[in-house]
Amino acid sequence: MAEATLPLQSGAEAPVKRQASSSALVRLTNYTLVKLATLLVTVVISVYLTILIANMGGYVDEIRRGQIQEAINQQILNNPQLRTLSQAERTKYIEEQVRIEEERIGLNRPFIVRSFSYLTHALTLNLGRAEQISSDSGSRQVRLVILERLAPTLLLFAAANLITFFLSVFFALYLSRKYGSLVDKLVVMLSPTSAAPGWFYGLFLILIFAAELGILPFDGMVDAPPPPTLIPYALSLLKHMVLPVAAWTISTIFGAIFAWRTFFLIYSSEDYVEMAKAKGLSSREIERRYILHPTMPNIITTFALTLITLWQGAPILETVFNWPGLGRLILRAIGQYDTPVIVGVTVIFAYLLAITVFLLDFIYALVDPRVKVGGGGQKA
Repeated sequence: MAEATLPLQSGAEAPVKRQASSSALVRLTNYTLVKLATLLVTVVISVYLTILIANMGGYVDEIRRGQIQEAINQQILNNPQLRTLSQAERTKYIEEQVRIEEERIGLNRPFIVRSFSYLTHALTLNLGRAEQISSDSGSRQVRLVILERLAPTLLLFAAANLITFFLSVFFALYLSRKYGSLVDKLVVMLSPTSAAPGWFYGLFLILIFAAELGILPFDGMVDAPPPPTLIPYALSLLKHMVLPVAAWTISTIFGAIFAWRTFFLIYSSEDYVEMAKAKGLSSREIERRYILHPTMPNIITTFALTLITLWQGAPILETVFNWPGLGRLILRAIGQYDTPVIVGVTVIFAYLLAITVFLLDFIYALVDPRVKVGGGGQKA
């Protein structure tokens, strides 16, 4: 009789499993949609606040009107035919040109109306032309200006940040096994050096290796004139990257090592790690299974946030080394009240951050079985 009931029990379990799987899929879909909607609302609010701040509540409009007036006056002075106009004709001409220019850039509409219109254009990255900043190639389209400056920034700071990240994680893991050693004490002693910014160390590196020793270039991205072939161009680029990468690494490496070392020490003192040591497991096995595995979500989060902050660059460091990156562009845009560039950079960063936060939830579920979908229900 027991054997006869087994197929019935197995058949009864199948609908239950299908129901549970369907319920998990519905819950995952609902969670995904709610998460996407929440992130979209957050991006919209942050971009709109950026528009308000970048325009100073409309004060930038007055600055632009003054710039328009000044440009038209300069145009009259440079044009012999316009200089011959009478005062009344000149005034009428200026008023007409100001009206045309204000209509072109939308200054004839109320600020609150323009702010929502600009929000729509910003979210779709239809940012038009940069008002004040032009690139070296002459393009003034905001998208093209940002893309032209993006590649040098990614190249420089990807190298600097990735070197710092991987060196700090693996060296901190080593120090967690050598707690109290001479090397550990040395890192703790040097960790306050990370309080100084990268450009501070860059000035000293320029004085030593460029001014005194003359073995590395002062600034720039490549030699002038640029090498015509690929390999010499790449070697020139690497040579120019040495000092800014070294400056950034020196300014961040010891603080990062100290932070990760403290983080790993907390996990190294857990009871299950002591139990693993008592079982006779090797140090590498303990690190991989009992230290790195439970800390993987934190490491992935730091790595992901490092990736999306690469492209913002560091304005002062890029200025010190005359690096044609996005950081210098942002600094100039802020100084010249170039709202399209400021908003364009913010929108791209907001999208990258939202996408990263969205993907991290699912990555956590893959690397850590304790993570559940939406914080409840069945495990992902």
